[in-house]
Amino acid sequence: MPNASRFGRLAWLWLSLLVFVVDQATKFYFDNTLTMYQQIVVIPDYFSWTLAYNTGAAFSFLAGASGWQRWFFAAIAVVVSVVLVIWLKRLKPEETWLAVALALVLGGALGNLVDRVVFGHVVDFILVHWQNRWYFPAFNIADSAITCGAILLALDMFKSNKSGEVAHD
Repeated sequence: MPNASRFGRLAWLWLSLLVFVVDQATKFYFDNTLTMYQQIVVIPDYFSWTLAYNTGAAFSFLAGASGWQRWFFAAIAVVVSVVLVIWLKRLKPEETWLAVALALVLGGALGNLVDRVVFGHVVDFILVHWQNRWYFPAFNIADSAITCGAILLALDMFKSNKSGEVAHD
């Protein structure tokens, strides 16, 4: 395929777009269906849909700040997104898992970026808990994609080293 290496693994941007569209559609649905903190139990004692807004970052980091964090996190998301696209473009054809990881992180970053810029907060709607005693902070599809992408990035780092040999303990 001529010029395929010129575009690196940018073809994986379809995955970023899919993550972005599913993320935005689900946020729109739950934001317009639920009232704040209303819970719809899906699996009793373990999993619910809920509506929560996060003005901070992961685990509501800096959510209580005076508003500057909105633009700070938006700027970080823009810079990270540009870096990820450049990285995807520079990948070799055999770096498929790395491309998938980067595409997942990119789609999630863009999904949360749009929320921050347009609404001033990120819409979360997935709530994992244990018998109403322990709650994991609410999250969304974008957060899930970023987490899965980060795990794939970590696994990719351990699978091989620079010389192309499989890493051994």
